[in-house]
Amino acid sequence: MTLSVSVKHRFSGFDLDVGFDAPAGVTALFGRSGSGKTTVVQTIAGLLRPDAGQVLVNGKAMFDSATGVWVPPAKRRIGYVFQEGRLFPHMSVRHNLRYGAWFAKRRQGAASFDHVVDLLGIAPLLDRRPAALSGGEKQRVAIGRALLSAPDLLLMDEPLAALDEARKLEILPYLERLRDETAIPMIYVSHTVAEIARLATTIVVLNNGKLLRSGPASEVLGDPAVPFPLGVRGAGALLTTQVVAHHDDGLSELAIGAGRLYLPRINAVAGAQIRVRIAAQDVVLATRKPDHISALNILEGTVADVREGDGPGVMVSVRVDGQTVLARITRRSRDALGLRIGMACYAITKSVAVARDDIGISGG
Repeated sequence: MTLSVSVKHRFSGFDLDVGFDAPAGVTALFGRSGSGKTTVVQTIAGLLRPDAGQVLVNGKAMFDSATGVWVPPAKRRIGYVFQEGRLFPHMSVRHNLRYGAWFAKRRQGAASFDHVVDLLGIAPLLDRRPAALSGGEKQRVAIGRALLSAPDLLLMDEPLAALDEARKLEILPYLERLRDETAIPMIYVSHTVAEIARLATTIVVLNNGKLLRSGPASEVLGDPAVPFPLGVRGAGALLTTQVVAHHDDGLSELAIGAGRLYLPRINAVAGAQIRVRIAAQDVVLATRKPDHISALNILEGTVADVREGDGPGVMVSVRVDGQTVLARITRRSRDALGLRIGMACYAITKSVAVARDDIGISGG
């Protein structure tokens, strides 16, 4: 499945002018509140008719202003999961799910009821009504209902925004399973870096209604030019690692090329690929390998880029075995170390600096 979007629309005080292609996998629309993410999703779903442009799904026009094509929302075969579950309160979970399946009764390739229930871990909820569910449980049921409608495309508009941190951590593994075990492509809207780092295969960054950057998740998050419009405190690189071993002291050992990361125990078997996001502000640089320090994670690399911000800060990109680590340091530190492109250095971070929601199963 491919999705191609190229649309323009004028609101009072806001102009949307966005074009991008979304390959298979999870494409995250990322940006600050008000950047145009939800507007783009509504355009794809057919809830908003833009002034100009086109929306193509598998090469088929859902909207094309040049030819006058406009496919009504109900005929687009697109599942939509909102911030709130929007379940029918008078129906049990089972009947909410069956309502979604009713739309797929004549469609080929529809997921089976039992498979979706197992995928999302909602079998114990089937006889409950929505009022008896937690926020995370409601969202899992809403996702299940959308999947059972046999959509060609699944739109998820900040599905975790209304949940507290505990419920987010509860539902993220199910979203990873959904990404890895179904062939249904997803457009995932979020302004939270940790969510998209765990889930996205492709990232589309929006700012004030315009496309800022798009590409594979690791490239976009590792691009030092991207985080600044979204806040330097949110800057950080996405690394793909592999579980080597779990140790008796509660740490898991991960390989990144020849280097090693030690993180609080991860629930994954040896050999599993794991995504790890390391915040730039948690990385310290050194030009000589340090010893007698408490930090366990010392990665050897090469300075690939040094980019100044508006204030006293500098964003340094360090290439480590083909991947990028970002470090946010001061200009004074850069000058004291004499950092320059091509120079060997060490990126250092503490094991406990990596949050639980910055670690997830890799989906490619």
